[in-house]
Amino acid sequence: MDTTENTVVDTPPQILALGEPMVEFNQTGAGDGRLYLQGFGGDTSNFAIAAARQGARAGCIGALGDDANGRALRALWDREGVDHQGVRNDPQGYTAIYFVAHGANGHEFSFFRRGSAASRMRPSDLPRERIEAARMLHLSGITLAISDSACDTAFAGIEMARAAGVTVSFDTNLRRKLWALPRARALIREAISRCDICLPSQEDMLTLTGIDDADALVDHCLQLGARAVALKLGAAGALVADARQRHRIAPHPCKSVDATGAGDTFGGSFVARWLAGDELLAAGRYAAVAAALSTVGYGAVAPIPTAEATRQAMQRTQP
Repeated sequence: MDTTENTVVDTPPQILALGEPMVEFNQTGAGDGRLYLQGFGGDTSNFAIAAARQGARAGCIGALGDDANGRALRALWDREGVDHQGVRNDPQGYTAIYFVAHGANGHEFSFFRRGSAASRMRPSDLPRERIEAARMLHLSGITLAISDSACDTAFAGIEMARAAGVTVSFDTNLRRKLWALPRARALIREAISRCDICLPSQEDMLTLTGIDDADALVDHCLQLGARAVALKLGAAGALVADARQRHRIAPHPCKSVDATGAGDTFGGSFVARWLAGDELLAAGRYAAVAAALSTVGYGAVAPIPTAEATRQAMQRTQP
C-alpha cells in the first residue's frame, strides 16, 4: 500500500506588502447615488493583488479584526492567490472600512479606521522570517500615517528587509486627513531615503515639496537615495528613471469611470515586471497600461486586469 502523504509546500512570496487592508463601499451612480457596491481596498492589499494578477507570488503583512469583514478579505486573498500568513487577527481591533462617493470633482473618500486592527500593529508583530525570505517589501505613506505604532512597524520592516538584502519599494500615497503635513514631509522623506524603488504621484510630491516639474521631482527622489523612481502623472502617464536613464510614458487610452486604486495597480504591476526581469522602460509601460485598465470599472480591486488582459491591450495599441 502506498503510504506517501501529500504535503503542502509553503513557497514564500516574492513580494510582501505591509499595510492596512480594508473593505470598500463604492457609489455606483444607480438609485440616485444611494446604491453602493461592496468591494475591497487598502492600498497595500490592492498592490499585492495587482502583482499577483500579473503572475508574481505576492503576500500581505498586517492585521485584521476577528470579524466578518476580516474573513471576507482572507477569502479574497485565497481566491487571488495572495499569501496572508503574515496577517494576524487582532480580537481587540476591527477591520477598517471606507466609502467612495463620486461627483463633479472626482471621487471622495470617507474612512472608518481609527482603532483598526492594522493601526494597532507593533514591530514585534512582524514575521521576520517571511520578510527575509522575500525579494521585495512594499509599504506606503498610509502605513506610516495610520498610527505611531504602525509607523514604527513600517520602519522596523524596512530595516529587516535592508539587513537581509531585500528590495524595498515605497508609494507616497499621501492622505492629508491622516496626519499633519510637517510630520508627513519628514517621515515620507525618510522612507524615500531608505527605499530602492520609489512610486510617488506628482500630486503627492507637489504637496510634500512644492516642486511641480516632473523631472525635478524624479531628481529629488533619486538624490534622497531611491535607486529607481516611477512617478505617476495621472492622465499624463508616467515618468520612470534611475541614475542612468529616464523615460516618459504616454497614458494608455481608455474610458475611465473610477480611478480608485489605479496607483496601486501601477505599483504592483511595475514591481511584478521588475522582478520578472523587465528593464525600467518595459516595466513602466506595462504598469501604465495595467493602471489605465483598472479605471474602466468600479472599485479598487475588481477592475485590476490580469497579465493576459494587460498584454492584449498592449498589443492592440502597438504601432
